[in-house]
Amino acid sequence: MIGSVEKRTAARALLAFGGNLAHSGQLPQEILQTAASMLGARLAAPLEMSRLYRTPAFPEGSGPDFVNAAAAVAWHGSAAALLAILHEIEAALGRTRRTRWEARVMDIDLIALGNEVWPDAQTQQGWADLSVEHAAHQTLDQLILPHPRMAERSFVLVPLADVAPDWCHPLTGLSVAQMLAARPAAERASVVALDSNA
Repeated sequence: MIGSVEKRTAARALLAFGGNLAHSGQLPQEILQTAASMLGARLAAPLEMSRLYRTPAFPEGSGPDFVNAAAAVAWHGSAAALLAILHEIEAALGRTRRTRWEARVMDIDLIALGNEVWPDAQTQQGWADLSVEHAAHQTLDQLILPHPRMAERSFVLVPLADVAPDWCHPLTGLSVAQMLAARPAAERASVVALDSNA
């Protein structure tokens, strides 16, 4: 548990949800909705949620299809404090962390917090420039914001475009909508909206 949260001007936090394993009798889409409910209750703030989407596992062939979504929420605390809450909810839902990009019950990523850049522009860009092959074998040991791989992941950008299409990356100046439009058409088409009752 984290201690008291220092109050400050609210920033818009952008979050990405994803999971592809059933757990305790719940399907991935049900777990995602549970995670969103838990987070809204914990933050005592309404989440602006995207639709749910079915997406092929990344990397290709690494497991069952994922269910993904995104959310935006006003947050008055630090990025580190919010990340700690996200990790607590993941753990409560059965998340384990054994290998990079493994199948998982629930993953909640902090994609951005307003216009904050963590820890600095050079480090953020260094992670963003890593090849997929190198990224697969390196684990972040610190918070990097905005998420350094967001611009290359349609499974993040498609849901995020539901809730924050005009949010602009503080380093590149590109909006979510622009980043999404730059992705290959086949990749964008692979992210398919689910009926919320599916």
